[in-house]
Formats: sequence, structure tokens, C-alpha cells
Amino acid sequence: MKSSRRLIVTAGAAVVLGAGGAGIAAASGGSDSTEGPDVPIIGDALQQATDAALASTGGGRVTGTEIHDEESYYEVEVILDNGSQVDVQLDENFTVVGSTTDNGH
Repeated sequence: MKSSRRLIVTAGAAVVLGAGGAGIAAASGGSDSTEGPDVPIIGDALQQATDAALASTGGGRVTGTEIHDEESYYEVEVILDNGSQVDVQLDENFTVVGSTTDNGH
């Protein structure tokens, strides 16, 4: 009987420790994702990316930038005069490789 009781106590402790570990992972944002926070474009690259994006959209106002976007090397967010947002995707040489438009509707 003693060994059965020890087995139950050991199994119970393992469940408690396992649940505690899961709680810690959840509290710390424990995710397997390697995606970090958005990193803005800075310096000379910002000017080159801005120029390329605005040339692509025909004008507008840059409202955000990001390096190593999930879709391209650089991403530049542009708001057009009509209120639409265009995300312009650029490669590492500031060549437009794509864009998506959100009309806000």
C-alpha cells in the first residue's frame, strides 16, 4: 500500500509542477514565435524608402515604416489624399516588390 501512495503523490506533484510551468509560460507571453516587435526604418534608408514608396503611390503621407516585414525587406505605410492606406513593400535595394491598399471600408 505504501508504494501505491507514493506513486499517487509523485504523479500529483508532476501534474502540479506541469501546470505551474504552463502558467509561467502564459504569463511571460511564452510563445514559440520568433517574431519580434516592429522595427522602424531609420537614417538614410528611411529617406530612400519614403521616396520609393511615394513615387509608387503618386504621393500621400508616410505614417509608418518597418524593417524585415513578413512580406518584404521594408514596408512603408502611406495614407493617400482619399484616405486609403497603401502598404508598399520594398526589397533591400528600395525596389517596389508589391503593395496592398486598404480603402477603409
